Amino acid sequence: MSSAVLAVLAASVASVGYGVSTIMQAVATRRAAGLAVVAQPLVIAAFAVDGLAWLLSLVALDRLPLFVVQAIIASSLVVVVVLARLVLGTRMRPIDRVAVAVVVGALVLVSLSGGDQPAVAPPDGFVPVMLVSAGLLAAVFALAYRRGHPLLLATIAGLGYSVAAIAARAAHASGGLLDTVLQPLALVIVVSGVVAALAYLRALEKGPVGSAAATVSVLEVVVPGIVGMVVLGDVVRHGWEAAAVVGTAAALVGCIALATSPANAAAEAVSPVSPRT
Repeated sequence: MSSAVLAVLAASVASVGYGVSTIMQAVATRRAAGLAVVAQPLVIAAFAVDGLAWLLSLVALDRLPLFVVQAIIASSLVVVVVLARLVLGTRMRPIDRVAVAVVVGALVLVSLSGGDQPAVAPPDGFVPVMLVSAGLLAAVFALAYRRGHPLLLATIAGLGYSVAAIAARAAHASGGLLDTVLQPLALVIVVSGVVAALAYLRALEKGPVGSAAATVSVLEVVVPGIVGMVVLGDVVRHGWEAAAVVGTAAALVGCIALATSPANAAAEAVSPVSPRT
């Protein structure tokens, strides 16, 4: 089995993991309230699933371009909506069924259009820019936490997830796991990831679930995809340009539709932590 296939598999399992952890948290919040939720075995297990999913996403980012990995990760909405129907008994609209099929088909196109692309060393000045970006996101979130509009908070979350993914893709070009942990980009990954998770929770607390989830899904696919191709050398396979564009657009449309699903709202609105890390 090729490294590209293994990387796609890792990203797919990570996406499933994020979706499963969201449902686990949703079930747990029906058994306890407030800080007591954190002590629920299901929540603790969900944190472990999230951590495993994140590690698998790093494996994928080491071999696949950002536009492929992020599109697959965003499809965790498929898992959330399907499992919410099965586990939480929520309603699944006809458009949700169509969206699930569209997203799955689109991800096949996106995956095939990327291929095996090992991470490359980032250009000069990349690390300082990423450090500044993470710091700015943290500062803006601190200012927006109390009175920020839900859409602003969701935008901060989407950009936070984007910066974390971009930094993770670039960090893997520097060596093994220890080299990755000890380099400055590791700080970018942690800070932007934490900011994203907290901003997303705040957006869900203050506004509609659908708009927040849709905003995050679009940003975490589009922003890293563009940066990956412009800055980090990610490319589309020759002759697959149209498939990549169509697949990415279809995946985004499907994810936006699923973000507005009652099933997604039922899972996300009660989940104590973000489904992504």
